[in-house]
Amino acid sequence: MVRFGIGFDCHRLVPGRKLVLGGVEVPYHEGLLGHSDGDCLCHAISDALLGAASLPDIGHQFPDTDARYKDAFSLELLAKVREMIEGVGYVPEFIDSVIIAQEPKLGPHYARMREAISGALGVASSCVSIKASTTERLGFLGAKEGIAALAVATVAQLAR
Repeated sequence: MVRFGIGFDCHRLVPGRKLVLGGVEVPYHEGLLGHSDGDCLCHAISDALLGAASLPDIGHQFPDTDARYKDAFSLELLAKVREMIEGVGYVPEFIDSVIIAQEPKLGPHYARMREAISGALGVASSCVSIKASTTERLGFLGAKEGIAALAVATVAQLAR
């Protein structure tokens, strides 16, 4: 059985934080505000995987009221999500994602992001698709106030 899930996340850009997307530090003068490292791409992928396995979202799994997740590296949380979905009989198969940001240019970082995410999920890097888009300067994303990400995950049922 193959199942699909969708995920979305966005965070505000603020000075004084590193910009981490897809488990990779991206050079930029601001970073994403969040209880963890604010990696909206890993968060969107996590929610897509959890949804595909009919599990509660990352806010439930890793609440911002829990000090254990303060400044957590979201790529490590993504690896924990993989364990959670395997625990209910599913494995990741494919991820398709898009990052929505006016800046910075993300294309030069895709390969490293794919490698980081595929490593956390135990899939080939060819099974992780990352794209980026702008909003043509529209809205808070276009005004460079934040970054968002959307993801779709495909999971397969483990053989029993």
